[in-house]
Amino acid sequence: MKSNEEWMELALHLAESTIGQTSPNPSVGAVIVKNGELLGVGTHLKAGEAHAEVHAITQAGEKAEGADVYVTLEPCAHYGKTPPCAELLVQSKVKKVYIACLDPNPKVAGKGVAILEEAGIEVETGICEQQALRINRHFFHFHQKKRPFVTLKAATTLDGKTATVTGNSKWITSEQAREDVHKQRHQHDAILVGKNTVKQDNPNLTTRLPKGGKNPIRLILDTHLSLKDGNYHIFNQDAPTWVVCTEQADRRAFQKQYPHVRVLSIPLETIDIEEVLVMLKEEKIQSIYVEGGASIHQSFLQKELFDTCHWYVAPKLLGGKNAQSVIGGQSPEWMSDAQNLTFESVEQLGPDIKIVAIPKEEA
Repeated sequence: MKSNEEWMELALHLAESTIGQTSPNPSVGAVIVKNGELLGVGTHLKAGEAHAEVHAITQAGEKAEGADVYVTLEPCAHYGKTPPCAELLVQSKVKKVYIACLDPNPKVAGKGVAILEEAGIEVETGICEQQALRINRHFFHFHQKKRPFVTLKAATTLDGKTATVTGNSKWITSEQAREDVHKQRHQHDAILVGKNTVKQDNPNLTTRLPKGGKNPIRLILDTHLSLKDGNYHIFNQDAPTWVVCTEQADRRAFQKQYPHVRVLSIPLETIDIEEVLVMLKEEKIQSIYVEGGASIHQSFLQKELFDTCHWYVAPKLLGGKNAQSVIGGQSPEWMSDAQNLTFESVEQLGPDIKIVAIPKEEA
């Protein structure tokens, strides 16, 4: 007989498989069990489509009556594009619902549990909670901090260089590391770069995984819309592209050349990262993958507006003080002014290593 933790781990595995494709909804998995027999499983596949509990109940059918349900996030309690899952569980006459973590969305936030308990269904929360929170890290952050989750990404040599003195950067890291980057693109709502990265590298910024993947919105910070005079891949229609500029920019001329590109204007003389995040929060962008360049990374560091760093480090040395570095701007005078981080993980990807670090919480 499997334990409650083992059944919940199955539900978590289902949820984890859909990270990146359900936004703005969370990734959720559900499992239905009775007398040790697995009756139904489900996961939410795409925003606007059936939730995990619906798929699991459909599989279980009438056998769901008197069964136990394991779900990674509190069942929804409101009418949106789909009916409330909490009410579906009540109608199905399940016996007990095990919930990994509660939903931070104010539309739910305990209301799902209340519906179940009022119907006489036993509820237990907190099983494998930390795993569930991590799966929906972006979703929880967005609702609790009221801004997008920001990931700073960089690929560097062992001595911290991102390009040679001429700007050449292809390729610092291996195919294995680059594939992991594409996985991260799939899992974020948007990719953000500055105009200089577009001019220098002419990237596509799409997701290219062996089995396909979701293309995030491509965000470009371009104060004066200076990119209107070039032929850049990022303005193709392979993925949606948004450009953030200031009110002084000539939007009309730009939109005439690129009518399919969305232009967002900030009423300031320069682009302020805090204002950008406020704007993106209103657009319901829950997560941003910041791919540079150096001045963009510096902007997020200076305002301490990032939540994790993904550093891909190749076993190469460039040397030279004129080779390009990850973060631009002026260095502080004292080591005590450095941004302190905590390493979350280190893993090897082919010949390279990936380091994940988060801002250190001050005591």
